[in-house]
Amino acid sequence: MSQASAYDAIIIGGGHNGLVCAAYLGAAGLKTLVLEARDTIGGCAVTQEFHPGFRNSVAAYTVSLLNPKIIRDLDLASHGLRIVPRKLSNFLPLDDDNYLKVGAGRTQAEVARFSARDADRLEAYSARLDALADFLRAVAQETPPNVSSGGAGDWLRQLFRAGKFADRLRRLGLEAERDVLEIFTASAGDYLDHWFESAPIKAAYGFDSVVGNYASPYAPGSAYVLLHHCFGEVNGLKGQWGHAIGGMGAITQAMAKAAAVRGVEIRTASPVREVLIEKGRAAGVVTQKGEAFRGKIIVANVNPKLLYRDLVPQDALPADFRDRIGRWRCGSGTFRMNVALSELPDFSALPGRDVAEHHTAGIIIAPSLRYMEDAYFDARRFGWSQNPIVEMLIPSTLDDTLAPKGAHVASLFCQHVAPVLPDGRSWDDHRDEVADLMIATVDRYAPNFRASVIARQIFSPLDLERTFGLVGGDIFHGALDLGQLFSARPMLGHADYRGPVGGLYMCGAGTHPGGGVTGLPGRNAAREILRDAGRG
Repeated sequence: MSQASAYDAIIIGGGHNGLVCAAYLGAAGLKTLVLEARDTIGGCAVTQEFHPGFRNSVAAYTVSLLNPKIIRDLDLASHGLRIVPRKLSNFLPLDDDNYLKVGAGRTQAEVARFSARDADRLEAYSARLDALADFLRAVAQETPPNVSSGGAGDWLRQLFRAGKFADRLRRLGLEAERDVLEIFTASAGDYLDHWFESAPIKAAYGFDSVVGNYASPYAPGSAYVLLHHCFGEVNGLKGQWGHAIGGMGAITQAMAKAAAVRGVEIRTASPVREVLIEKGRAAGVVTQKGEAFRGKIIVANVNPKLLYRDLVPQDALPADFRDRIGRWRCGSGTFRMNVALSELPDFSALPGRDVAEHHTAGIIIAPSLRYMEDAYFDARRFGWSQNPIVEMLIPSTLDDTLAPKGAHVASLFCQHVAPVLPDGRSWDDHRDEVADLMIATVDRYAPNFRASVIARQIFSPLDLERTFGLVGGDIFHGALDLGQLFSARPMLGHADYRGPVGGLYMCGAGTHPGGGVTGLPGRNAAREILRDAGRG
């Protein structure tokens, strides 16, 4: 082992939350080191060339949840970040050669083609969801009350009682309190069935409930996952989704630059082997190369299960904590692909190979909640859904830096597949088979699609785990359900970004408020670290 170098703070993992945390610590004057296992910074938010001339956001693939305060605090625009909105939010080709478009000023007229009643209810639904999203937006920026006993629901009762959170709820009124309780406990399907009668609009909104969530849209708690995807904004427009010019890597490259100008040192190709524990406190790390780095503060931007299973000596952990973190639920049922295209998809429901607004949208292939539920139960039985859910984005319609002129790149974000295949089968043996199925699924709605695919990059759940450290392919670093949210994320008694080992903090998506490219776990953790360090 090489001689140790000393830092005030060492951050394990150079994904976006680690970079955000590092930038805040550096700005406060802490000598900070970031160690990233891969040879490029950014974790899941990276842009890479996956075929000659074709670049794409290879894992995380779209922007909305990135907190605007972080964008301002780190002055990411001055470091090259530019985000543009989609021209249309979502496009759903339907089985009967019909379609639904969802977007500002468009949705009501579109929905009226299927149900006048639903069109009339859209405004009230949006107002209700906006109020809930505003509440969640505020809660997401706070450290949860550190409930230390009771069951999974205790944190929810604490939310209603805790000073600042209770005050916000009371200002919203009793109806809002009821809504909060419902959104955390109900299924998305039941919630949407209450509001609407037509399948297309329920599918458009219900899709968010299965994104990264290996569950039926009728599973209790899936309504919260729906809401989790609604509290973002793009360029000040709440609830919108957009594209970072240059891909998701443009976000983390800007963050890395912001951290660097604040004095942060960043090292890539430096996977951490072990967290050093001395006298019951974290005292440094050792890399797989045998390099030792000492630090007063160690911050982990990795899945909590990885941290406490693989990096922290087991005898340093309380037995109950060790047992419970071993049961941390991971596995989001995600199969991720990037494809190089010779031309744009020509949809049967809306023909045309020239760039149109629907090509810039999130293209959702899942025409109903029943389709989504069948996909989940298929995956439970067979390992993957026979009729999978696919969201396709074609970012080259908004960003001509990603593909040669006339060609395009597309992201395929596919649900549902089993995180671990049944019967002992390996994803390595079925990766291409399932990739073929995903392409065939799009081809059913755009019959030129399969022939237009020049090249493809495939990430099964196992690939996502091996490449990005996503246990079970879990894009959220842990399921977003009632037992793993807020004061229970990642465990009762440790929701304040502090683990059971002194000096060891957590700043990844396995902490509040959870997954997505928000930057909030990193920012919230930095606030607590600086409070402990007396830096304010």
